[in-house]
Amino acid sequence: MRIGISRAVALFVVTNLVTLAAIAQSASVPGHWVSAWSTAVQAPRSGPITPSSLTFENQTVRMVIRPTIGGARLRIRLSNEFGTTRLAIGSAHVALVKENGTIVPGSDLPLKFSGEASVIIPAGAPMLSDAVEMKVSPFTEIAVSIFLANKTVPSTFHLLGQHDTYISGPGDFTGAAEITDAKVTKAWYWLAGMEVWASDRSSAIVAFGDSITDGFGGKAQYADWPNQLADRLAEEKSPSTLAVDNEGIGGNRILWDGLGVSALARFDRDVLSQPGVADLIILEGINDIGWPDYKARPDKDGIIPKEGPYAAQRITAKDLIQGLQQLINRAHEHGIKVFGATMTPYGGSGAFTDDSEAIRAAVNQWIRTGGAFDGVFDFDAAVRDPDHPTRFKEDMQSGDHLHPNAVGYKAMAAAIDLSKLRGK
Repeated sequence: MRIGISRAVALFVVTNLVTLAAIAQSASVPGHWVSAWSTAVQAPRSGPITPSSLTFENQTVRMVIRPTIGGARLRIRLSNEFGTTRLAIGSAHVALVKENGTIVPGSDLPLKFSGEASVIIPAGAPMLSDAVEMKVSPFTEIAVSIFLANKTVPSTFHLLGQHDTYISGPGDFTGAAEITDAKVTKAWYWLAGMEVWASDRSSAIVAFGDSITDGFGGKAQYADWPNQLADRLAEEKSPSTLAVDNEGIGGNRILWDGLGVSALARFDRDVLSQPGVADLIILEGINDIGWPDYKARPDKDGIIPKEGPYAAQRITAKDLIQGLQQLINRAHEHGIKVFGATMTPYGGSGAFTDDSEAIRAAVNQWIRTGGAFDGVFDFDAAVRDPDHPTRFKEDMQSGDHLHPNAVGYKAMAAAIDLSKLRGK
C-alpha cells in the first residue's frame, strides 16, 4: 500500500511539475494568447430551423476546425454554457488532420485539464485545457476529439459547422487515427474555441452576426465572408498577424432570442471574453426586422393562424440603433475597435415587406452616416442589384433571396478595407 501511495504521489508531483513548467515557459516567451478559431455556442431552440437531437453514450465525437493564424502552443476551450447538469469529458485529444476525419500519424496529443486526462465541467461554465506544444500553421485543419462515457445530451453546440463532425460507435477513439463507420453531422458539440500563444503583433478580429456571418447558403467549405476575409489578410504582407473568428449564429437577433440567445445577451461571452481581440465587425439585425413577418404555418388541424409566431416582436429602426449602440459602447470599454457592416438586401424572400424594408434602409443609413462606428463596410452596396436595390444581384444569392452564395460572400469580404483593421 505504501509503495502504491508513493508512486501516486510521485506521479502527481511529476504531472504538476510538467504543468507548471509549461505555464512558466508561456510566461517566459514574449507574446499573449489569441483566439485563433472560435464559434458561438447555442442551445437547441424552436425556430425556422429546428436542430436535430442526439444522445451520446460511450462514444467519441471528433470535430474538425481551421484556425486562421498559427502558433507553436495551443489550448482548447470547451463549454457547458447551456447545460443544466455537469458535463463529464472522459478524455480529449487534439491532432493535425490528414483528410476528412483521419489524423496525421504521430501528431496526436492528449489534452489535460490541470494535469488530468478527464474533467467535469460545471453547468453553465467554460473549461480551458492546459497548453500543449503543437506547431500549427495558419489554415491547418485540427481535429478535436472528446470521449463521453456517460449518457449525455448535447445541450451546448453550434448548429452550422464548416466541416463534417464524426461520431463513433461504442468506445474511446480519441487517439485513433480514424473513426471507422462514423456517423457524420455538421455541428460542433461543446467546442467553443482554440487559442494560440502568439506574438504581441498578433490579434483577433471577431465577426459577429447571424446566419449571413455563419455562412448559410455558401455551400462550399469555408466560403463564409469571415473565412474569405482571413484568406485576404493572409495574402497581405504585414508585420501584424490577424485571426478572424466567426461568431455568427444562424437565426440570431439583436433584441430577441432566436436560434441562440440575443446578441446583447451573448456579447460578453462571444466577443469580450475572447483573448487578443482588437477589432469587431458587426453584421446583424435582418432577423429582428424580418422574423415578425414570417407567415404562420398550419396547425395540427390545418388551420393557418392570422399572425406568425413572431408577430408580437416587431421592432423599429430606433430599437435596432439603440441595440447596436449598446454593442459599440461595450466593445469600446474594452479598447476594441468596432466596424459596422450594412445589412444586405432581402427583397424576394418570404419575410420581405415594404414597411420592414424601410427599417433596414433607415438603419443602414445610420450605420453609414451616424458616426458611431470606427469604420463602415458597405456589404449592402457590394451585393445589391443596382436596378432593384432591395434585392441581391441574382448571381450572388443562394436561392432564398436572403442569404448570399459563395460569390456573394466573396464580394462582401472584398468590400472590407484592410487598411482600417488594426489602424493600418
